[in-house]
Amino acid sequence: MATHTVGIVMNGVTGRMGTNQHLIRSILAIREQGGVLLPNEDVIMPEPILVGRNEKKLQALAEKHGLSRWSTDLDQCLKDPANTIYFDSQTTRLRADSIKKAIKYGKHIYCEKPTATDLHSALELAQLAREAGVKNGVVQDKLFLPGLIKLKRLIDSGFFGHILSVRMEFGYWVFEGDWQPSQRPSWNYRKEDGGGMIVDMFAHWRYILDNLFGNVRAVSSLGATHIPKRVDEQGQSYTCTADDAAYATFELDGGIIVQCNSSWAVRVNREDLLTIQVDGTEGSAVAGLRDCKTQHRVNTPRPTWNPDIPNPFDFKEQWEYVPDNQVFDNAFKVQWEAFLKHVVNDDPFPWDLLEGAKGTQLSELALQSWHERRWVDVPELKI
Repeated sequence: MATHTVGIVMNGVTGRMGTNQHLIRSILAIREQGGVLLPNEDVIMPEPILVGRNEKKLQALAEKHGLSRWSTDLDQCLKDPANTIYFDSQTTRLRADSIKKAIKYGKHIYCEKPTATDLHSALELAQLAREAGVKNGVVQDKLFLPGLIKLKRLIDSGFFGHILSVRMEFGYWVFEGDWQPSQRPSWNYRKEDGGGMIVDMFAHWRYILDNLFGNVRAVSSLGATHIPKRVDEQGQSYTCTADDAAYATFELDGGIIVQCNSSWAVRVNREDLLTIQVDGTEGSAVAGLRDCKTQHRVNTPRPTWNPDIPNPFDFKEQWEYVPDNQVFDNAFKVQWEAFLKHVVNDDPFPWDLLEGAKGTQLSELALQSWHERRWVDVPELKI
C-alpha cells in the first residue's frame, strides 16, 4: 500500500462556503478518515495550503484546524511542485484570472461555479486547461445530495414513464441587514461585484437539468430586484443593483417543460429550501435536499373540484417516501473524493470546466431573455 500525498492550493476558503463545505467537511474530513482509498488499497492524502488576501483570517483558520501551511502569496504556492491541485472558491469576479495563472503553472484545476463572470471567459478557461493538458473539474454539489440521488434512482428505473414537466421552487427570505444581520454577503446583491440570482443559481439549475432530465434547449426568464436597499457588513445602507429573484421556464430535450422560481425574497411554505417536482405519465415525485417522495399512477387519488365544501383530502399524506438504502456522505466531500481519484488514478470525472461554462451560458441567455422579453434558444456549447 502506497500513500499519494496531493498538495492543494485552496484559495478563498476563509469565506463561509469555502470554510465549512470545502475545508472542514471535505478536505479535513478526508484527512480525518485516513484519506481516499483506491481499489489497489493505495491511499490519496490531501495536503492543503490555505491562500488568501487576509493574513489574520488565514492564520486564525489554519491554527483553529491544526494546519501549518497558509500564505498570502499565490504565485509562490503555485511555484511549489508539491502542490499539484489549485482550488478556487473566491468571489466570481476574481476566479478566472487566478485559474489562468494556475494553469500556466501546470496545476490541475478544481473550482466553484460560476467559473467566470461571462461565457467568453468561461470558455477560455476550458480551452486553456485542455491545451495545457491539466485535469479540471467544477463543483456541482447538488448532484450528490441524497434527495437528488434518490430522484436519479427513480429516473433510471423508468418510474416516471415519459417525463412531462418539472417544477422547481428555491429560496428563502434573506434579511435586509437592518434589524437582523443578513445570511448572505452583501456582494451577492451588487451586479458590479458579480452578484445576482441568475448569475449565482442558474449555474446550478443547468447541471441539475442537464444531468437528470435532458439538455436545456431554450429559456424564458424574468428577473426582479424585489428588495431595492440592504445594509452591508459594516452597517452601511447600499442600493441593490443585482436581481434577487428570477422566474424562468426552460424547454429540455424531449419536450420536457421546467418551471423554476428562485427568490431571496420569499418566505418558505414548503418542505425544503429547494423542492423539485417531477410529473410523468406513470408517476410523480417531489425531491428536496435529502428526501424524495413518490406517487405512482395506481396510487393517484381522484380529487374533485368543489369549493363549496371543506377539502376532504390531505394531499401530502398520499405520497410515499423513497428509502435511503445507503449511507449518504457530504455532497461536497463526495465530489472532492471523485476529483482526487481523477487526478491520481485517472478515474472518470465528467464535470469539467466546459460543463461549468454551460452554467454561465445559461445565465447569460436568461439575462438576455429578461432584457429582450422573449424566448432564447440555448445552442450546443463546444470548444
